[in-house]
Amino acid sequence: MVTDLFQRLIEPRQRLPEQRQIFTDSMLKAMIIPLLIEQLLQMVVGLADTMMVSYAGEAVVAGVGLDTMVCTVFIYLFTAVSAGGSVVVAQYIGSRNRENGNLAASQVFHLAGVLSLVCMVFMLAFGSSLLEFMYPSTEELTMEACRTYMWIVALSFPANAVYNAGAAICRTMGKTAVTMKVSLAANLLNVAGNAIGIFVLHAGAAGVAWPTTLSWYFAAVVMTALCFREDQEVKVSLQQMLRPDAPMVKRILGVAIPNSVENTLFQAAKVVLGMLIATFGTSQIAANTTGQTFWSLAACMGVAMSTVFITVIGRCTGAKDDEAAEWYMRKLTRLSIVLAVVWNVLVMVITPLLLPLYDLGSDTKRLILIIVAIHNLFSATVQPFSMPLSSGLRAAGDVKFTMWASIFCTVICRTLFSFALAKWLNMGVIGITLAMVMDWCIKAGLDIWRFRSGKWKNRQVI
Repeated sequence: MVTDLFQRLIEPRQRLPEQRQIFTDSMLKAMIIPLLIEQLLQMVVGLADTMMVSYAGEAVVAGVGLDTMVCTVFIYLFTAVSAGGSVVVAQYIGSRNRENGNLAASQVFHLAGVLSLVCMVFMLAFGSSLLEFMYPSTEELTMEACRTYMWIVALSFPANAVYNAGAAICRTMGKTAVTMKVSLAANLLNVAGNAIGIFVLHAGAAGVAWPTTLSWYFAAVVMTALCFREDQEVKVSLQQMLRPDAPMVKRILGVAIPNSVENTLFQAAKVVLGMLIATFGTSQIAANTTGQTFWSLAACMGVAMSTVFITVIGRCTGAKDDEAAEWYMRKLTRLSIVLAVVWNVLVMVITPLLLPLYDLGSDTKRLILIIVAIHNLFSATVQPFSMPLSSGLRAAGDVKFTMWASIFCTVICRTLFSFALAKWLNMGVIGITLAMVMDWCIKAGLDIWRFRSGKWKNRQVI
């Protein structure tokens, strides 16, 4: 009975012949569950990191949090390149063009490696000056932790980018269980390293940074090796990986550049807001840092579903079946809403149970509860339209629309609302949270309008 109700909730009213349903419910389930577990593992590690760092003092928590905002700009850039490449690979798989699929997969590795090396050198050379410029009024202990974490984590950029390239390709082939297992091993390594770094070596920020870097290199090596296997829909070639192929690079960048601009400006806006948050004092900075960990935990269902959208819609578009793409857009959006409601309620229930594990002040914990409650309400009801549905539009090739919509909503609307609420109305991190969910509401409205217009069907990638 529960299964029948769930089926009625997610099934679109219009019908699609079964022979054109390239992904059955069991296939979707086989993709979603490992993706969710993988996201959950990453969030649990984030929670463990924040918990363990909290025992080194709020100044270290705040310093790591401020630096994470900067490093995440680069990580989002690497992820965007991999996600753009996965759209191209998915469409080649859908069109059954294995030769170009192999070439596209290899070139994703090439682009990720070159870009990440440039970013690593930049941060090692100018990262300290950048942090001092961005956070001039930050307390010295906080800035010291920030510098330490940045120097070490910058070394992980190439590994992070290569891992994301390999993981994106595996997920495009539906091999989400593979990425889950690699992530599990890397995260266990990270957690063990964190425990040693914080509680045994008493290394503060460095005690978290080194395990993170080493675990990324472990994951990158394993994931790259798996992508060389012959018995899969696409495989990576060392020769094609090392040598750039201009037409394929151009095709990948046609998706990756708008995606990179979108993600990088999104994170850059968060960095600007981080500069604003840095003026609120250590307690509010720590509340925002810890709150973001719970936000990420709540949002992991949306992140998992976004990957499913890219794989499914990308293959439908590659097969030139727009009707199937539209049908799956509706079905996956309904599924995203149902799963997001259940998941966000669960996260809200466990948040008060986890907070006592943090060595933070009572005022900081009260702020965390408030901002998590605001976040989860809108993460359950609005974010499925502003995140997974947007990934579906991108997978169909409608990358410019999603880019401009995100720039308008995040870079302009969220930034303006944040300053208005957080600074001018003195609402602090609560104002930052309200501005974030207002951004989602506007973005969701734009994505729904674009989907219903049907204009996303007129875009071509391959």
